Amino acid sequence: MEIPDNIQKLIDGKPYTSDAIGMSGSKIMIFDNSVLKIVKKQIENEDAVVEMMHWLDGKIPAPKVIACEKDDEYQYLLMSKVAGKMSCDEYYMEHPKELLDLLAKALKMLWSVDISDCPRNRNMDVELEEAKYRVENNLVDMDNVEPATFGEGGFESPQALLKWLESNRPDYEPVLSHGDFCLPNVFMEAGRISGFIDLGDAGVGDKWRDIALCYRSLKHNFDGSFGGKVYPDFNPDMLFEALGIEPNYNKLQYYILLDELF
Repeated sequence: MEIPDNIQKLIDGKPYTSDAIGMSGSKIMIFDNSVLKIVKKQIENEDAVVEMMHWLDGKIPAPKVIACEKDDEYQYLLMSKVAGKMSCDEYYMEHPKELLDLLAKALKMLWSVDISDCPRNRNMDVELEEAKYRVENNLVDMDNVEPATFGEGGFESPQALLKWLESNRPDYEPVLSHGDFCLPNVFMEAGRISGFIDLGDAGVGDKWRDIALCYRSLKHNFDGSFGGKVYPDFNPDMLFEALGIEPNYNKLQYYILLDELF
């Protein structure tokens, strides 16, 4: 790929590292004070993602758009760099109460944002339509699903899962949703939320989608599925105590299963 000239001028000669965390297939170049994300163009309008990032500016701590260019195949998004450490950093894994309190604050921070003029809608119609497109075009990554989702005791196929999701839509509780609220996407520093990254799916969405993905991320970071180190005596249900709400396991299951198709 050939980086567009106006972005190349902004990063030329600067040292960087590559980020391999995540499953988006993006190329991430991390510089001292900026990040370049290069992604293959998708069916969704990439301009909507950039518009959403501009709308979020000043509402939550998040990267600011420095420059954005597209060619026939890729989008090149140069953003400011978020300070702090990922919430799956070893320090936070070893201090679960501090981690849970901050994650609860992060979720509530999103929920407190006025969504009346939010430019992007991620409601159930949108989510299921995108899931249907992915299923019909064989885009579901079967190598990165929960072991029990498909096969014996689970769903026969992504088509069967999609049919179940369409028939079992839960009540909708609209808030500002991150869309991929996993531990590597929430940064923390000095006892505060320093930033949210990977906001490609942000918009008005169901409150429980972020809770569900946070719950799953906590479970797998603490049980060693991610990172390879087991932190014993942790129960992801502790998240609900930090949030001060009762768990809704039906919604947790629904949104974790929905995410299997993405």
